[in-house]
Amino acid sequence: MASNMSSKQEVVTAKAPQMDQSKFPFSQAISYGGMIYCSGNIGINPETKAMVPGSITDRTIQALTNLSHILEAGGSSLKNVVKVNVFITTMDDFDAMNKGYLQFFEKPLPV
Repeated sequence: MASNMSSKQEVVTAKAPQMDQSKFPFSQAISYGGMIYCSGNIGINPETKAMVPGSITDRTIQALTNLSHILEAGGSSLKNVVKVNVFITTMDDFDAMNKGYLQFFEKPLPV
């Protein structure tokens, strides 16, 4: 039986952190059926493999820069993002996170 379904493709870029798959067994992203499904991102510098120093805003900017590079490697961009999940440890960081977040998205904002 023939299938019209496209096969899933791993999306990989050196411009975003690549984790040790023996400890973190997941892909940066998977492209399937015209969609790109991305793993979570944090504010890690892909060259140093260390969390960027500074504020929550700085780390948000790095995380979204990483996400942007992954989407570009998959042939897309942040302009096509429809949903984002953000996790912070305290609501006291919400405004600082949004300061970085809003530098990357324009209306209509992702849900």
